[in-house]
Formats: sequence, C-alpha cells, structure tokens
Amino acid sequence: MSRHSGEDGPQFLMSGLSIAAATLVLDQAHKWYMLLIRGIKEGERVTVTPFFDWYYVKNEGISYGLFTQESQFGQWLLAGFAALAAVLLGLWLARGVTNRLMAWSVGLIMGGAVSNAIDRLVLGGVADFFSLHAFGFYWYVFNVADVAIVAGVVGLLYDSFMPTRNGAPKSTQ
Repeated sequence: MSRHSGEDGPQFLMSGLSIAAATLVLDQAHKWYMLLIRGIKEGERVTVTPFFDWYYVKNEGISYGLFTQESQFGQWLLAGFAALAAVLLGLWLARGVTNRLMAWSVGLIMGGAVSNAIDRLVLGGVADFFSLHAFGFYWYVFNVADVAIVAGVVGLLYDSFMPTRNGAPKSTQ
C-alpha cells in the first residue's frame, strides 16, 4: 500500500480526531488547573526557573495580540472563525490526508484552535500562561494550544518537503 493510496482514510481520520481531542483536553485541563487550582490572577507572574515564568495574560486578539476584540461580539466572531477553520480542517482530514504525520498535524491545529475558541467564549479571550525569557528579552506569552498549532504547522511544512511527496508523479492531463 503506497503512502498516498487513500485506502487508510478512516484510520487517518480517527488518528487526527484523537489527536485533536487530546490536544483540546490537555490545553483546557492546564488552563483550568492554573485558574482554579493554582488560583493565578490576570497579570500575575510566578517565577518557575530563571528563564521561565507562569504569567497569566488574557489575549483578546489573535497571534501577538493582533486584531484585538474587546467586545463580546468580537470574541464570538474570533471563536466563530476558529470553529470554521476547525470544520474546514476536519473536511481536509476526512478527505485529503494521506499519512499519519499529516493527520496528527491537522489534529494538533484543530484541537488548539477549538480550545482557544472555548476560552474566547468562556473567558472573553485566550488564556496564556507560558513566558520564556532570557537576557532581558521576553518572548510572547503562550499556552499548550499555541504550541500544538505551531507543531501542527511545522509538521505540515515538513510533510510538504518529504521526498515521496515532492517526487510523486504529476498528472499531465
């Protein structure tokens, strides 16, 4: 069976959906642990190591705070966009994913997007907690869902450069 035969579609679908569900559960569990068990308050910084802090920031925009939406309608709009993206990724997962790496990558992106959308609806913005810093430079604050989305994009990029993908015969019809 070739890497791109399409005969494993249901297996890749279930694999991708399982990764999406695990990502969503892990991210939400971490966020609620930080908020309810640790009791961290918005703007509070807790030093964990010399280069890593827990720092609760509610991001009302998208990446790096772009397109900030302070209103409830704006948060619903961003959540709706994330839900639409997850549905379209789900369709791709069901119809076009041809290998495990793609399935897992799409699942990571879907799970992260849905989890961050849940934050927007429940908290009025995405809860971010991880702050890396060194030599006075602070990177942006992020969460498990953000890591999953980035890992998913990296996986898709890696897959697009795989020799079996690039070496696949092109249709001339």
